[in-house]
Amino acid sequence: MVIVSSTRAAAGDYVDRTGPVLVDWLRSRGIATPDPVVVADADIAATVDRVLGDRGRLPRVVLTTGGTGITDDDRTVEAVEPHLERQLPGVVQAFFAAGLANVPTAVLSRAVAGTVGRSFVMTLPGSRGAVADGIAVLDPVLGHILTMLERNER
Repeated sequence: MVIVSSTRAAAGDYVDRTGPVLVDWLRSRGIATPDPVVVADADIAATVDRVLGDRGRLPRVVLTTGGTGITDDDRTVEAVEPHLERQLPGVVQAFFAAGLANVPTAVLSRAVAGTVGRSFVMTLPGSRGAVADGIAVLDPVLGHILTMLERNER
């Protein structure tokens, strides 16, 4: 599942271009993924609580885009972090390293990655460049992450 946190996109002021990229990437990896859910920044906490709070229906992968900056309405990290059972700081460090190689201001974003039940969850900034960096970092490791989480089901 892909959740886009953007007040302007939710209001129809512009078309989000990050959510569809993530959905297409997940689908290309054989992961059944619905179209992105776009919510206003003010609604991200309730949306994340609904998605990650239903342990019986957790998606295998939950990626968010947007709401990771330092403005007052950027609250995606705060919405996701309390749900994480095991954080994966190495994934976040690799993501920031990839971003820093391209854009010095990439380090001004915030991110978390980890597991909730048998699901992998990560917050990504709402720019196309950040999403591309996230995909570059996740592409070689996502399959292994999901395999490890599947082993927990046995």
